[in-house]
Amino acid sequence: MLNWKSLLNSERRKPKKAQAQEVEKSKPVEVRTQIERDYDRILFSTPVRRLADKTQVFPLERNDSVRTRLTHSHEVSNLARSIGVTLAFEDKVVTDATLKPERNLPSVLASIGLAHDLGNPPFGHQGEHAIQAWFADNPDVLNDSLDKAMKQDFLKFEGNAQTLRLLTRLQLINDDYGLNLTYATLAALMKYPTASDGIDKAKVASKKHGYFQSEKEIVADIWKETGLSEGVRHPLTYIMEACDDIAYAVLDAEDAVKKGLVSFSDLMAYLEHHGSGDDAVGKVIESACEKHKQHREEATGLSPAELNDISMQMFRVYAIGQMIGDVRNAYKDQEDAIMMGNLTSDLLTMSDSSRLCELLKKFDKDHAYVHRSVLEVELTGYNTIRGLMDFLWEAIYQRKKPTDLGSRRSTPFAAYAYNRISENYRRIFENDSNDMPVRYKELQLLTDMISGMTDSFALSLYDELKQYYVPRKNKENI
Repeated sequence: MLNWKSLLNSERRKPKKAQAQEVEKSKPVEVRTQIERDYDRILFSTPVRRLADKTQVFPLERNDSVRTRLTHSHEVSNLARSIGVTLAFEDKVVTDATLKPERNLPSVLASIGLAHDLGNPPFGHQGEHAIQAWFADNPDVLNDSLDKAMKQDFLKFEGNAQTLRLLTRLQLINDDYGLNLTYATLAALMKYPTASDGIDKAKVASKKHGYFQSEKEIVADIWKETGLSEGVRHPLTYIMEACDDIAYAVLDAEDAVKKGLVSFSDLMAYLEHHGSGDDAVGKVIESACEKHKQHREEATGLSPAELNDISMQMFRVYAIGQMIGDVRNAYKDQEDAIMMGNLTSDLLTMSDSSRLCELLKKFDKDHAYVHRSVLEVELTGYNTIRGLMDFLWEAIYQRKKPTDLGSRRSTPFAAYAYNRISENYRRIFENDSNDMPVRYKELQLLTDMISGMTDSFALSLYDELKQYYVPRKNKENI
């Protein structure tokens, strides 16, 4: 049975003496809880700013009103925080006042909502697919020094696992603890508390993997300090997952209308046809259509595009309100199973808004994600990442001394391209003292660099490097 005292553990991974000194220094002016400080650490970090130039659904979108990963993450964070406020103040799911649930529950949810996509590569899910495909097409790089789990880390590369790595290792401040977030935040951030060789698609918490072998010891420490274990989620992770699904199901449809790919009426007709008889779908359609009719009658000067925009804004309000309320109820209904660590499904699927969310996702897939304009740019992104991985791989492994990771590169191109890799990532690669195989470290530097790129930087670097790149005929040393 999970308990909130462990789940809201506000200690950090940094050695306790150093942590105590840090707290002592800030004591005269610090009024935030440790968990509240996590949100601020994440908000002001560089990876959050990069999200402004990372694809949500529509790559390289020039319409500023269409969402990026940054706006999506802020929206997920806001939705999650709002449910946290309700759970803390109204439902009182945490009764121990010493844990400050009214402050810490919303703060954890806001933090993990903001951070949940930080590890995603450029060009959305096509970026993940491109990375996975490169490793599948270059099996020789996954040599015998790697065990099964290590190979699966790359063949099934996962942005969620990269997020944990980014926050615990790559985003340096002045030590090797990343942003040094609290155990509570790190535990709740892990959407899939499973290694890459333990994936079980029948269970929601293990249908993908949430950490790499390089962070295995960190994860074991997090679980020890929070009472969690392999395949057992933090309760608040279910809330964040639901808010993520709500955000992209509803808001991707709004963006599709904003781009002119579909209209408000198209969406209403789709929902009415496929969702007939479902209470949640019916309520949202009725409220949205009534408001649409009112706007059409009262604001006769509106253009069709403006009417679409206004009507979709109101649809967003009604749909999100319905789904948030139903997720809250589902959490309360499933609270015992969640605290026992044996809930196998997600909250939205178990809620009264299950059909509404399902239909919105299908509408987005059928009418937005497969639009030619989207597919064309996704293809550009896919090919860009594949090309960059070719370039950067040669830069990483072509060096004078194979056992000296920082030794001089063996070709002018390798030297030039290696210098274009983030200095921070190179320093970690060259000085990492963990016992992972050299080949694992090489491959991880490659994925670290690709994942850290924005869409625009990836295109720019690809154009820069391809003018100097000459494919090697002999790759026997791979």
